[in-house]
Amino acid sequence: MGVLSFFNKTAPTLFRLPSGSFTVNRKGEVVSTTLPSGFPQEIVVLIANRILAGFQNAAASRMPLSELVINYPSLRITARDMHGGAVIFLSPKTQSLANNSKK
Repeated sequence: MGVLSFFNKTAPTLFRLPSGSFTVNRKGEVVSTTLPSGFPQEIVVLIANRILAGFQNAAASRMPLSELVINYPSLRITARDMHGGAVIFLSPKTQSLANNSKK
């Protein structure tokens, strides 16, 4: 019976890549969002904390950073510093856009 229970494990939950934006204060708390309600809040908080840490590290190094752009193969994250907080834009890359950029 142990072999059969191996096949009964549930697969990780897949979700559609988000399109939208959200604003966080300097504590990393989400102030406003246009992301779909089904998008996991834990991921939003993780992204916000990493973005704020990037802006804070740049400021500590005396390298003022006003915008941060992160490109993944299927997702683009653009963040703008808001004097301690940030506005963060998430936009999925579609296959047609990826093909056009190679031309």
